[in-house]
Amino acid sequence: MDPSRTVLIASDAHLGSTSPEQEAAFFTWLDQGADAASWIILNGDVFDFWFEYRWGTTRGHDERLRRLRAVVDQGVRVTLMGGNHDWWGGPWLREHVGVEFLQEPLVADLGGRRCYVTHGDGLGSGDTIYRWVVRPMLHSAVTRFAFGMLPPAIGDRIAGGVSETDHRWGPPGEGERRAAGRLVGWATRFLEGRPDIECVLAGHCHVPSLEEHQPGQWYINSGDWVHHRSYVVLEEGHTPRLEHWDGTIR
Repeated sequence: MDPSRTVLIASDAHLGSTSPEQEAAFFTWLDQGADAASWIILNGDVFDFWFEYRWGTTRGHDERLRRLRAVVDQGVRVTLMGGNHDWWGGPWLREHVGVEFLQEPLVADLGGRRCYVTHGDGLGSGDTIYRWVVRPMLHSAVTRFAFGMLPPAIGDRIAGGVSETDHRWGPPGEGERRAAGRLVGWATRFLEGRPDIECVLAGHCHVPSLEEHQPGQWYINSGDWVHHRSYVVLEEGHTPRLEHWDGTIR
């Protein structure tokens, strides 16, 4: 791969909750990515939980943040998309780690293709309670302000109590497969209405997928690093690729 022409995309590492083996693999991949690409996009749920409180940030991530900073310091552009587990980032990640942290979908030219990047939570039909009740409540400025006033130890404990990532270390279950189907349906409709978009990139469901919906338009789900160790390669002049990391970036 030509690093100047290559973009790598991964999602759903759930750092802080996934197994030590998967976390170590993810950071090895990230270090390799610093040599293989000029831009790395981590498309949501990089952390199993992240919040920037009034009196500090989510605890226990110091070494992980240092590893992220090391990649940034090599001159690689690193973008973190907010997911349903870590949407509440902000100035601390941007200023202290140096990443580009985004809370809204990204439209950009990646590897020579016009792409739409979204984590994917709340998209598609179904999951009505999350889409219309839970997600708006979590994204509310009032909720964010109130939760941000908690001491980090208490806020982190609450978040840990509702996370179910440690029960998802195996292959995707029925719930993940249903979510994957909803995202495929949403992406199909989205691409039909957006002929200017060549790739839709998503995560969230932990089901890796690469589908060419019509010539020149792709839906790609980067999967996860809880189980699959999957990632996407976009390189100018080449067809998009979905890879599974086996010790080296291909």
